Parts: sequence; C-alpha cells; structure tokens
Amino acid sequence: QVQLVESGGGSVQPGESLRLSCAASGFASEYFAIGWFRQAPGKEREGIACISASERTSYYANSVKGRFTISRDNAKNTVYLQMNGLKPEDTALYTCAAGDIRYGSDYGCVNARTYEYDYWGQGTQVTVSS
Repeated sequence: QVQLVESGGGSVQPGESLRLSCAASGFASEYFAIGWFRQAPGKEREGIACISASERTSYYANSVKGRFTISRDNAKNTVYLQMNGLKPEDTALYTCAAGDIRYGSDYGCVNARTYEYDYWGQGTQVTVSS
C-alpha cells in the first residue's frame, strides 16, 4: 500500500521551530522528487519546498527561503522540512507529495502542477500564534 504520512506539526509561538517529516512506504521513494505544500484557510495551496530525487537539490518559495530547509534520508524513506523563525502567516495544513519531476529551479518547484505528483499525504497542521 502506497503511503505518504506527514508528522511533526503542532502549535508554536512566533520565532519558534518545527520539523515536519514525510514518511514514504509502498514505493521506491528514493527515485521520486518530493514537494511540500501548504494551504491556509481561504487560500490556495502553494508549493513551498522541493527536493529532487537523485541530486537531492532543494528549491524554495521566496516566502520560506532562508527559514525552511528541506532534506531527505533515503535510508529511512523520509523527507524532512525544518522550519525556523516561524511566523503567523506560516499557519497552514502542510502536505507532502511525490512525483517523477525535474524542477530545475525554484520557479519549477513552486509552479509544479498537482497532476505531476503521483502520491499525496493527508497533511499535518501547523499553527503559529502568540
């Protein structure tokens, strides 16, 4: 059974950190690029961070660049999103997805279409408030 399971979300204060995990099972995730998305209430889903399969190159949306870091541990079939300096505007449901995608650039990551991804997780909620 193919699964992507996110974890690590929670409620934090501005300036604090969280590390999200995206655990893959049921497919050879090491050959797939992984993207992190987020969707806040009343807003469209946005791609915020991506990591390629083989080169492990990372890409970011401007809104998170310098604060968030995406990484992957293929031995654990897990991709991480380290989020530092969280802001209230980071409050959203965070979801990971896997696909055979060549991002090529930050723009390619942020603008990758949802249909390009083969597998999706259910999401983990991140709330940032004082």
